[in-house]
Parts: sequence; structure tokens; C-alpha cells
Amino acid sequence: MGKYFFNRILRSLFSIFMVTTLVFLAVYTLVPRKAIFTDDPAYTKLKSQPDRLLDYENTAFERMGYHHYLSQKEFQEAVQEDHPEFKNEGSEANQAIVDEWAKKNPEWKVDQLPISKAYFAVNDISIGTRVLNFYKNLFDIDHPWRIKDPENPDMKRGYRITHDQTAGWALTGSGTKYYYQIYFNGDFPFIHQNFLKLNLGVSYPTFAGQNVVDVITDKQGRPVTQEITLEDGSIYKASINPYTRYYKPTSEISPTEKRIFDNNYAGAEKVNSDPSMMGISFRMGIVGVFITYLIAIPMASLMARFKNGAIDRLGTIIVMVLISVPSVAFIFFFRYIGSNWFGLPDLFPTLGAGNIKSYIMPTIVLGLLAVGNTVIWVRRYMVDQQSSDYVKFARAKGLSESEISSRHIFKNAFIPIVNGIPGAIIFTIAGATITETVFAVPGMGKMLPDAILAHNNPIAVGLIFIFAVLGVFSVFLGDIVMTIVDPRIRLDVKEDK
Repeated sequence: MGKYFFNRILRSLFSIFMVTTLVFLAVYTLVPRKAIFTDDPAYTKLKSQPDRLLDYENTAFERMGYHHYLSQKEFQEAVQEDHPEFKNEGSEANQAIVDEWAKKNPEWKVDQLPISKAYFAVNDISIGTRVLNFYKNLFDIDHPWRIKDPENPDMKRGYRITHDQTAGWALTGSGTKYYYQIYFNGDFPFIHQNFLKLNLGVSYPTFAGQNVVDVITDKQGRPVTQEITLEDGSIYKASINPYTRYYKPTSEISPTEKRIFDNNYAGAEKVNSDPSMMGISFRMGIVGVFITYLIAIPMASLMARFKNGAIDRLGTIIVMVLISVPSVAFIFFFRYIGSNWFGLPDLFPTLGAGNIKSYIMPTIVLGLLAVGNTVIWVRRYMVDQQSSDYVKFARAKGLSESEISSRHIFKNAFIPIVNGIPGAIIFTIAGATITETVFAVPGMGKMLPDAILAHNNPIAVGLIFIFAVLGVFSVFLGDIVMTIVDPRIRLDVKEDK
């Protein structure tokens, strides 16, 4: 078992690495970097101000990891280390100083702003280095030496176990970015942490400046006000999540934050009303797979039991229709039926994430889209089982066909069915692109084409990474579930003799 886990983990990590790296290389080499400004309104407004526009471009490219950038102020400070008299303005004397600096720093490309003629410099980062940086910074680890605050030079650093009115018992940090490092509450999985974060980069141009992981996992919708118990026992209402308290310099703390919190950990993330993009997709994916199996298993069982009969032929026709009809046509057809016959919303935002009716049609469509292939697979397996020795023996004992199907064939067919459930959920989520787009569902499936159309490279790469991780994990989880259902199955790796 241990060797199986080790080999599986190695293969999984390699698969994730290859998929993510290939997508990263494709996105950042084939897509022109200036394409990210296509739908950026701020970029459009700056076109009449060439200097600010160029600075805006270079700043954005630096945030996305294309290059290092020395703005005109930063460039002046860099040159003044050797030439204190240098002023960043176009002149023959300054040009000589700049040329000298450029010779000492050949990795930097020096240029001038078009109007003011002030100097700036960029240092392009190779695609190989960018790939390495992506993996090097993949995990963001919080620690007591994370915060460097000139306003608080004598900050105490370390960890301690505390008990307060807000979080109860918790492991808190000082000098860390987040105050609550490990805490407990009634939300699944009940124990939570802030010391290790997944870092997939910063989103741009959509959700500009937000971490990609936060865009995917943070709740959406309008802010929700909740009661917070202060240290003195009083109740304060605010739309913040106190478990996400993070450090802020004293000069940046507002009077309201000073009233709520008694130290520099006065910042906190907002609490919103609707589930996150990931949460919405997982809800629909799990229920969609349940619908798929609820229809496909009985249908496949009947078709296998009455092979080549009327039921089998009718089922085959239904399956062929489900498979042959284009997904887009199928989705629009059922959206029309749901909207006009049953009064269900044809777009998710009509009633919003807080109304269960918003989920009904997209979830049913997701489930029905997978029925055809699932029926074919389950029927084929059950037909194969009908010629097995244990089935012949059951018939010889005089068992009826219904007893053989339910007590023997289905019992053995259930093992691969269970094995495929985790993968089916993940692939339903990843493959929900068209469904979520047609119904305007704010989930992960819709987010991928939206990111591609907006040239939001960090989110596109981040989603592919997440889908790759979930896909590999689903295969691994399927194997584990299979051994639980049938303890006879072992995951040991056979030794070569």
C-alpha cells in the first residue's frame, strides 16, 4: 500500500507539472502580452497621456511577471547610488550618466518616456524563469518575520495559544501577516488555517489586483453584516470575517478598525452573501453526477438484462440521441422547456445564488449531458458480466434473472461505478463551460472562457492548474473508495521477480 501511494503521488505530481507547464508556456508565448489591455477601460482612458500609459503598461507587465521595471523615480534612485547629482530628465549630461549605468547593468534595457523624456528601465524575465517562479512561489507560507513595519520596529515575533471572544481557542501569530494561524469554528472542516496559502498569481485585467485563488474561492455577491463579539463583550455589527484578520501599519488603521480590534491586526476580508465560484461549481457538479447515475444505472441495468430486446433497442435510441445532439442545442432546448413550461429562470442571475430555482436547470442539464456515455459504459460492463462463471453458476442454482442481476451482476458492476464517481464529479465541473456560460452561472466552468476572452492569463493558468490537481486527485480517490467498497481489492504494487 505504501509503495502504491508513493508511486501514485509521484505520477500525479508529474502529470500536474506537465499539464500546467505546457499551458503556461502556450499562454505566455503565443498570446501577445499587450492583449491583456484589450478590455481594460483604464488603459483606454490613458491613451491621450503617453507617459502615464507607458508607465501603466510596464507596471502591469511587472505584476504579471513579464519583466522587472524601474519607474522614472526608481531609476533615478538607482543611478544616484553612483551619481548623486543625477536628475531624471533628458539632457546630454544625463545621457552620458545613463549610458554608463547601462553598461554596468547590461541586463536592463533603458528607454525614455515619449513626452517628458524621463528615463526608465525594464529587465525582461525569460519564459523559463517565469515557469520556475510560478512553482517557486506556488505556496505562500506565513511566518513571524513576514511583516516589516518601520512604524513598529520593536514588534514581538512568534506564536502563542490564545482564547478570545471572537475565535475562541486559536494559535495566533505576531509578526505574521495573519493573526489567526490555526482556529476552530462550526464550518466544515471545523479546523482552519491561514499560515499556508496557494499562490497562483495576481488577476489582471478582470478582478484586477486580486489573488487568483481569492477570486476563485472567496464568496461573491453583496456584503453580509454579522455580529462580532469584541474583547469587552460588546457586540459590533460589520460585514467582515474576523478570522481573516491581517496586519496593518498604525497609520493605515481607521477609527472603526481601532474600535473593533485592539492591535495592528485590524484588517479583515469582507463577508459576502453568495457561494464562491468553486462552491457553486462543486454543488452543481455533485448533484449533476447524482442525476446522471440515478438515470443511467437503472437504464443500463434494464438494457443489459433484456439485451437485444425492445427495451435495449429503445434505450439505444435514447442514448444515440443524447450523444449525437450537439451540447449547445441540447442546453438551449432544455432551457426553453424549463423557462416556458415550468417557469424556471433561464439565467442564473435572475434569482441569484440564494434561490434554489437558479440551480435546477443548469444542474439537470449537466446531469443529462453525461447520461448517454454513462449508460453505454455501465451496460457494456454488465453485459460482459453475464457470461462470467459466477453468473452461470447462479443460473444453475435456479436463481431468476432479476435475482442474478440485482444480487450478483450489479454487485460486481458497482465496484467500477464507485471508482468512477469522484472523477465524474471533477470532469462535470471542468466540463461545465458551455452550460455555465449559457445559463450565466458564476462558476469555475464559465470563468475559464471568460478569462481567455479577457486575456486574463493568470486566471486561465490557475484554473488549469486547479483542474489538473482535482482530476489527478479524483483518480486517486476513486481507487481508495474502490478498496473500501470491496476489501478484496488491494493497491499493493507487485514486486518484479
